[in-house]
Order: sequence, then structure tokens, then C-alpha cells
Amino acid sequence: MTDYRLPGNKEYQESLFPCPSLLDPEIRQKESLEEPADVIRHFVASSLVEDGIGTKADSLRVALIDNNHGYRVSFQPLPGFEEQAEAFAAMHQRILDADHYGLGLRGAEACRRTPAWNPMAPHPVNASDGPCEWIPYLPLGMPLVNHRAVVLMHYPPIVAYRKADYLNNMTLRRWAQLLSCAGVETSSHYHSILDVNPIAAPGSGQSEYANDYFPISLTSQFFDNEAEGLTYVRTMLELMLNPPWNRDSPCTLPLLVCGSPLYDPQAVGWFRVRYKDVLPTNNHGIPQANALQVGFISIFESSEKPTPYMIGNHMIAAGVTGSCDGKPDRLPNIRTYEAQDLVAASWLHTYYEQTQKGETFDPVNARSQACLRWFGNPDGIGAPKPEKRGDMETICALAQMDLCFDYKRIAPMYSYEEALQRCRQRGGDDLSPCFGCGPLAG
Repeated sequence: MTDYRLPGNKEYQESLFPCPSLLDPEIRQKESLEEPADVIRHFVASSLVEDGIGTKADSLRVALIDNNHGYRVSFQPLPGFEEQAEAFAAMHQRILDADHYGLGLRGAEACRRTPAWNPMAPHPVNASDGPCEWIPYLPLGMPLVNHRAVVLMHYPPIVAYRKADYLNNMTLRRWAQLLSCAGVETSSHYHSILDVNPIAAPGSGQSEYANDYFPISLTSQFFDNEAEGLTYVRTMLELMLNPPWNRDSPCTLPLLVCGSPLYDPQAVGWFRVRYKDVLPTNNHGIPQANALQVGFISIFESSEKPTPYMIGNHMIAAGVTGSCDGKPDRLPNIRTYEAQDLVAASWLHTYYEQTQKGETFDPVNARSQACLRWFGNPDGIGAPKPEKRGDMETICALAQMDLCFDYKRIAPMYSYEEALQRCRQRGGDDLSPCFGCGPLAG
């Protein structure tokens, strides 16, 4: 039996998780999330599943000890998972402590005391989320020990808080599809997400929230402010990028930094500001953080291992800003989006493949391999022209899914298999996805 106590007291522990009374009533009833212990158990169960750690049915328990000691977690790992279960317990205790998740709460509380906190309250800012509300929300329910990369993003949508599910949204559903198309069998290993602003707010890909309300300076002041001891983002990255299985590797797990000037640029903007002295510069000496840029950084100057990074698009940028207009070799052309996103997924997976073979990961070489597959050249320039027709069909199918969206169902009009069949039926030498969204001629 794996058995451990969460760090801190009852009040602190409950502040780390969504409050049951603020959850969507339907979800609260469906998942039986009536008490704080229920919510804690719900997210622990999610993390165990995401990590692929087998447990005996109905063995997971979360019990309140007392107000001073808070909650205790216990579960019975299946045979063969005992070592992973112990690593999970150790990481869970560490990630929830005052020096990690606690930093996120401290930063949010410091922000709450200023006019920067929820400047549009109590007005609605889009058509679907109601009055604008901000709630601290930490990355819960994710893999803790068996993940293979970390993805840096902007902020969690408030729907993820209300539904007590950090991972079930359009952004990560599309990410899972991209990973599958890149040949990744278990997408949950790439569900380790960190937001530069750990605050749930309106916006879920279908209901946009102006980025100006979450400027880069918000992260720099409240979640990456060394002078004030508010170093949540880098402290979390240092921990998440170094799981036990990667201990012998000369570098940390790879970091994918998601966002672009065309959509949701805050995570990339923070990255550029924080690491401006080590990023490559252009002819004018301006630090660069461009799509598909790769290299190494040190999370802290004192970090023992370098971190390989890639700059990628936001996972749903293709669906929000992609189009069939403009030049075919640059954004927002939909096929360029799809090819760049597939390069990012392939690049991350290459790290794991090479690590398992005992090879040293070269981020530039891995990028060249991925670009050669999805663009047809090692530099990722020009219109995507992969050598294999199957890869051309993949780009077409993904683009059809992003171009043809059902806003009533909040889902693509076509599944990947349906979109792929549409592309094959339409055919053509270049397999353009820009043939509309209606029925095709028989």
C-alpha cells in the first residue's frame, strides 16, 4: 500500500484544489465531488491514470486526519507498479508544497491586492463564460513521474476549473490528435502542462479572451519575480523537467513553449523576456523566439542540466487564425500551421526515442528530421511538401478538421478518419484542404 500525507495543514491543502461549491453542478453531481476530499481524490486519480500507474480497483482513498495535518492519500499499486507508485507519492508531496504550488498561490494573492487582478470584473468579456472571473488554478490531474516533456502555455480556461478537468478541452484534444498523427501511441505522456499565469479566466479556444488582460508583465511581477521570492514558473519548470526516469540523461526533458504573435503570445513572450540574454538575435541584435526555433537554456543560472526547447504555435492557433488565404509558405496559411504543429510533436517524441537508445539529444538535428518529414526540407521553409503522400494526407485531414468547426457542438465537424477520407476523395496532386466543408460529390 502506498500511503502518504499531503504537505501543509487542511486549509492550505484545500486552497490548492478547486472549491466544490464553485464547480459546475452537473459535474459535481456526476463525479460526486461534494467535499474537498472528493476533489483531491478526483485529481489524484487523474494523475495516476495519466502516469499509467496501475492501481487496485477502488483502493484510492483520501481521508482527513485533522485540521493541523490535513489529508492523507493511500492506494494499492498493482504488481509491477510499486516503484512508480513510491516515486509518484514523493513527487506529489513535493509539487504541492509551499515551495512549488504554494508559490503559485502566493503570486496570485499578491496580484489580487493590485488593480491588475481581473480588471474586467464584473462584466462579460465573451459570449459564453458569463461575468469575468479569475480564480487561482494550479496544473492538477497531470502526469507526475512518467511524462516525457513539459508544455508551457498561457493560462487555464475557467471551464477547466468548473468541470474539474484541466485536460479535457479543445486545446488538448487537438494536441492529442497531433501527437497521434506524429506516431505517439500514448499522448498522456505529453500532458504535463505549466501555465505562466496559474489563474483560470474566460476563454476556451471557442470564446476568446483579450490577451491584454494577461500581459507579459503579470507573469514577470507575480510569478517570476526573484526579488520578491515569487519564482513559481521557473521553480515549477525545474521540478517538472527532471522526473526520476530521466535522471541519467545529460539534459532535462524537452520544453515546448507555445504561442505566436498571431495567437496567444504570452508564454513565448515571457520566455523571450526571461532568456533574452541567451537567445539568438537577428541582424539588429533583437532576441528571437520564432516558431520552430530550438536550442538550449538553463532554467536558473545554477541549474545542473541544460534544457532543450522549441518554440511552437498554440495548439488551437490553426483553428482560430488559420486560413486558405495568403502565401502558402507562411502563417496564417492552414497547411503551414499543420506542418509546424506536427514538427513540434515529432520533435518532442524524438527526445524520448533517442533517450531510450542511450543517444545524446541534439535539438537542431531532431528539428531537421521533423522538418524533413513534414515540410520536405530540413529547414521547415516554404510550403509544406512532405515526401510521403500519407503525410500530405495527414496535413490535409488536420486542416479540414480545423477549417470545418461546429460551434454548436464545440467540436470539429469531422473526425480525423472522416476528414482523411474527404481529403482522399477530393485528391489532387497537392492535396489542398481548401475545398470547403460541405458534402462532396459522389
